[in-house]
Amino acid sequence: MAHPAPATPNNAASPSSSHRRPVPLAKAYRLLNHGPTVLVSAAHGGQRNIMAAAWAMPLDFDPPKVAVVLDKSTWTRVLLEGAGCFALQVPSRAQLDLTEALGNSSGREIVETSGRDKFAAYGLQTFAGTATDAPLLEGCVAWLECRLLPEPPIQQRYDLFLGEVIAAQADARVFANGRWNFTGHDELRTLHHVAGGHFIVDGEAVDARPLPPVQP
Repeated sequence: MAHPAPATPNNAASPSSSHRRPVPLAKAYRLLNHGPTVLVSAAHGGQRNIMAAAWAMPLDFDPPKVAVVLDKSTWTRVLLEGAGCFALQVPSRAQLDLTEALGNSSGREIVETSGRDKFAAYGLQTFAGTATDAPLLEGCVAWLECRLLPEPPIQQRYDLFLGEVIAAQADARVFANGRWNFTGHDELRTLHHVAGGHFIVDGEAVDARPLPPVQP
């Protein structure tokens, strides 16, 4: 069986390290509040995997919690349950083809047929997180490290997994002061999966103005 390659040390230069900034946990939910497709990663027992998931959402503010749907057939689910932790990362427009590939390939099958894990098979570069052993993928625009909140009945019946966010980072070029703003960085816009490999890319950021009620 393949063993995971070591992640890039936290103090080593990496493509996104100069742009990554910690996100206050009170604002971590905003990294998912606009409904992006996410990549779910986990590592356990010397194995690691990563997959795409379109159904993920924030659940709470303090402590921040998230939910993600993981089918019973996925290897990431097995690793996540074994490790008791996982990571959600928000991929960018530049990772469109990779996101589709990670969502339509089996990490278990890749290991069984080639002896390599999905990270090695697709030449993915990772870096170490600050709170979990889940591998974090370079090139994304947000990373949320989560502690699994075990709920066996809903996991089994609905394939729904809950996690408490215990560390979060984002690319400061597009997420700062608790807000997304992709102006001037089109390749970093987030992806929103519709179906069958068709995605919508996040668009313009706008702020609502106060709307007074109509006077009787």
